[in-house]
Amino acid sequence: MHTHPSFRLLKASRPALTAVVLFAMLALAQPVTAQGQCLSQPQARAAVSSGQALPLGRVAGAVGGEIVRADLCREGGRLVYVLSVLSGGRVDTRVVDAQSGRVLR
Repeated sequence: MHTHPSFRLLKASRPALTAVVLFAMLALAQPVTAQGQCLSQPQARAAVSSGQALPLGRVAGAVGGEIVRADLCREGGRLVYVLSVLSGGRVDTRVVDAQSGRVLR
Protein backbone atom coordinates (compact mmCIF):
# COMPACT_ATOMS: atom_id res chain seq x y z
CA MET A 1 0.00 0.00 0.00
CA HIS A 2 1.39 3.37 -0.99
CA THR A 3 1.29 6.29 1.39
CA HIS A 4 1.00 9.82 0.11
CA PRO A 5 4.33 11.72 0.63
CA SER A 6 2.69 14.52 2.63
CA PHE A 7 1.17 11.97 5.03
CA ARG A 8 4.62 10.42 5.58
CA LEU A 9 6.02 13.89 6.36
CA LEU A 10 3.21 14.60 8.83
CA LYS A 11 3.72 11.22 10.51
CA ALA A 12 7.48 11.78 10.76
CA SER A 13 7.06 15.25 12.26
CA ARG A 14 4.45 14.20 14.84
CA PRO A 15 6.91 14.14 17.81
CA ALA A 16 8.14 17.64 16.95
CA LEU A 17 4.56 18.91 16.58
CA THR A 18 3.64 17.34 19.92
CA ALA A 19 6.61 19.05 21.59
CA VAL A 20 5.62 22.44 20.13
CA VAL A 21 2.01 22.08 21.30
CA LEU A 22 3.12 20.99 24.78
CA PHE A 23 5.54 23.92 25.04
CA ALA A 24 2.81 26.36 24.00
CA MET A 25 0.40 24.95 26.58
CA LEU A 26 2.98 25.25 29.35
CA ALA A 27 3.86 28.80 28.34
CA LEU A 28 0.22 29.85 28.39
CA ALA A 29 -0.33 28.22 31.80
CA GLN A 30 2.11 30.60 33.47
CA PRO A 31 0.66 33.68 35.15
CA VAL A 32 1.08 36.75 33.03
CA THR A 33 1.32 40.20 34.53
CA ALA A 34 1.61 43.46 32.64
CA GLN A 35 5.18 44.23 33.67
CA GLY A 36 5.55 41.67 36.41
CA GLN A 37 8.16 39.25 37.56
CA CYS A 38 7.05 36.69 40.10
CA LEU A 39 9.13 35.89 43.15
CA SER A 40 10.39 32.46 44.09
CA GLN A 41 8.90 30.88 47.21
CA PRO A 42 11.91 31.83 49.39
CA GLN A 43 11.73 35.43 48.09
CA ALA A 44 7.97 35.56 48.77
CA ARG A 45 8.47 34.24 52.32
CA ALA A 46 11.14 36.88 52.91
CA ALA A 47 8.82 39.64 51.59
CA VAL A 48 6.07 38.54 53.98
CA SER A 49 8.51 38.16 56.91
CA SER A 50 9.91 41.66 56.34
CA GLY A 51 6.45 43.24 56.14
CA GLN A 52 6.69 44.13 52.44
CA ALA A 53 3.65 41.91 51.76
CA LEU A 54 0.67 40.78 53.81
CA PRO A 55 0.37 37.05 54.46
CA LEU A 56 -1.84 35.40 51.85
CA GLY A 57 -4.38 34.47 54.53
CA ARG A 58 -4.96 38.16 55.25
CA VAL A 59 -6.01 38.90 51.66
CA ALA A 60 -7.92 35.66 51.01
CA GLY A 61 -11.26 36.98 52.27
CA ALA A 62 -11.30 39.87 49.80
CA VAL A 63 -11.13 37.79 46.60
CA GLY A 64 -14.59 36.23 46.68
CA GLY A 65 -13.75 32.57 46.29
CA GLU A 66 -11.29 29.78 46.94
CA ILE A 67 -7.66 30.52 46.02
CA VAL A 68 -6.33 27.63 43.93
CA ARG A 69 -3.03 29.24 42.93
CA ALA A 70 -1.10 32.22 44.25
CA ASP A 71 2.02 34.03 43.06
CA LEU A 72 3.65 37.09 44.59
CA CYS A 73 4.93 39.30 41.80
CA ARG A 74 6.49 42.70 41.19
CA GLU A 75 4.28 44.84 38.98
CA GLY A 76 4.50 48.57 38.40
CA GLY A 77 6.99 49.08 41.22
CA ARG A 78 4.94 47.27 43.85
CA LEU A 79 4.25 43.75 45.05
CA VAL A 80 0.98 42.15 44.02
CA TYR A 81 -0.59 38.77 44.52
CA VAL A 82 -1.68 37.17 41.23
CA LEU A 83 -4.37 34.72 42.28
CA SER A 84 -6.37 32.04 40.51
CA VAL A 85 -9.71 32.02 42.32
CA LEU A 86 -12.46 29.38 42.05
CA SER A 87 -15.89 30.98 42.35
CA GLY A 88 -19.22 29.86 40.94
CA GLY A 89 -17.63 26.94 39.09
CA ARG A 90 -15.17 29.23 37.24
CA VAL A 91 -11.52 30.00 37.82
CA ASP A 92 -10.71 33.69 37.39
CA THR A 93 -7.54 35.69 37.90
CA ARG A 94 -7.48 38.39 40.56
CA VAL A 95 -4.64 40.83 41.21
CA VAL A 96 -4.35 42.11 44.78
CA ASP A 97 -2.03 44.79 46.18
CA ALA A 98 0.20 42.78 48.53
CA GLN A 99 0.66 45.62 51.04
CA SER A 100 -2.91 46.87 51.38
CA GLY A 101 -4.89 43.77 50.42
CA ARG A 102 -6.97 45.85 47.98
CA VAL A 103 -8.22 43.98 44.89
CA LEU A 104 -6.87 45.80 41.83
CA ARG A 105 -8.53 43.70 39.13
